[in-house]
Amino acid sequence: MSNTKKYIPLIIGVAIAIGVYIGGKLNFSDTSDRLFTTNSKKDKLNRLIDYIDYEYVDEINTDSIVDVTVNGILDNLDPHSTYIPKKDLQRVNENMKGDFVGIGVNFYPYKDSIAVIRPSEGGPSARAGIISGDRIIMADGDTIYGKYLTNDSIVSKLKGAKNTKVKLKVYRPQTDEYIDFVIKRGDIPIKSVDAGYLLTDNLGYIKINRFAESTYKEFKTALDKLQDQGATKLVLDLRDNPGGFLHIAVQIADEFLEDDKLIVFTKDKKGIEKRTYATRRGDFEEGDIYILMNENSASASEVVAGALQDNDKGVILGRRSYGKGLVQQDMALGDGSAVRLTVSRYYTPTGRSIQKPYTNGNNRSYYNDYFKRLRTGEFTNSDKIKVADSLKFETPEGKIVYGGGGIIPDVFVPLDKSFDNETINYMRRVGHFGFFVFEELDKDRSIYKDVTKRDFIDNFEVSDDIVVRFQEFVNRRERTNITFVAYNDVIKRLIKATLARQLYDDNAFEEIINSDDIMIEEVILLSKENPELKQ
Repeated sequence: MSNTKKYIPLIIGVAIAIGVYIGGKLNFSDTSDRLFTTNSKKDKLNRLIDYIDYEYVDEINTDSIVDVTVNGILDNLDPHSTYIPKKDLQRVNENMKGDFVGIGVNFYPYKDSIAVIRPSEGGPSARAGIISGDRIIMADGDTIYGKYLTNDSIVSKLKGAKNTKVKLKVYRPQTDEYIDFVIKRGDIPIKSVDAGYLLTDNLGYIKINRFAESTYKEFKTALDKLQDQGATKLVLDLRDNPGGFLHIAVQIADEFLEDDKLIVFTKDKKGIEKRTYATRRGDFEEGDIYILMNENSASASEVVAGALQDNDKGVILGRRSYGKGLVQQDMALGDGSAVRLTVSRYYTPTGRSIQKPYTNGNNRSYYNDYFKRLRTGEFTNSDKIKVADSLKFETPEGKIVYGGGGIIPDVFVPLDKSFDNETINYMRRVGHFGFFVFEELDKDRSIYKDVTKRDFIDNFEVSDDIVVRFQEFVNRRERTNITFVAYNDVIKRLIKATLARQLYDDNAFEEIINSDDIMIEEVILLSKENPELKQ
């Protein structure tokens, strides 16, 4: 192969990056031939790459230069136009698709072995008979134990094409035996609905963690079940939901809005609007609806909240949302990577853009907005929320709402500092609760053999001794010396909730977490004060 042919893919990759930069001058319906016609800007960058390839004194990986170039271009656009490298694209797509192909186990590299925390409900491993606490020690004849194993190497041995089989050898500590399994890989759901249960006799609760392709189907399943149980009112928890697919948010909003109500509209750089209205599909148009939001509720979450608020439907509780009103479109770059490019803005039914301000090329300031809001006291005092009279809008029933940076709730609920603090959030984020609980359960799982989920939720209490052991566990892993006196009750609630997740399911986890949640308490009180919430 000649040197020229060798670098053709690289040159094309750089040309694509420049194509994104000048994309504002092109129509997305253009053919690829037109998109990549020659111009001086592309030639200039192509020539630079050639000079580096042929003349630069040291050997350089010019693929990395392409990545830097693409990221540099996107950094000068807006905070939500991003580059997705080839190595990350499959994971990103799986997360938004709502499933992946695998054997269906959550695992923990524990004492040089692969310990099963819990097999996925209804997944291939659960159907084959693998249970919590099992150690997977071989896959297709290859050992998968030892101190130098990485998560990536483990996953590579367990994942594979759909309907292919993998032979596993498992050690089961509870019975001290080795068991052989043959498991057919299949679709493993990545759940976006964390929980669905009754808070009171007629008040249902559904928590959505993102808007993926599977979310609407999961939501409808949960909603139908709650209605069958007697729910006439619904809490939709969108706290910490970063968003996802716009059309999924529209489908969910449609469940609550009467026919032909405007849900959202988008506008591109040419000013072309696309309006989306409610259809006859809605199954909860007569029910009372409460939306829970916080400072991390973004994008598609804000579409749902904005659609209901602007149509005078239900009540929004919590704190001002994130403020993302830009719409992205994924575009392949030809080498397995992609660019997620902002192509339009969305507006709530009254015409609000809830996108918070940003300066091109200054993304650090944009993402530090959270800390600015925390510092100014906005999370604990609604009077600290800044609004602009120039961005004032009015709903059909005369309620004043504001654009310019997030959805402002109808009912403000301050941040619970006893639960949501840096220490607690760090321990949850790095997995201390999950790993500690696994080790506790692994000592003797038979203790919980005959305990029903309902009995556990209602009656089980975490002892002070368990909290002390957790404190020692964290200090050992972190090589520090912290105490949990100030967080004792919160630590107990999180340990109990994590026990419930590993013993039963995510629904049990959320029910326990919500048992002392001030926003949940507020919405229950509000639903009782308003037996017939005005729609």
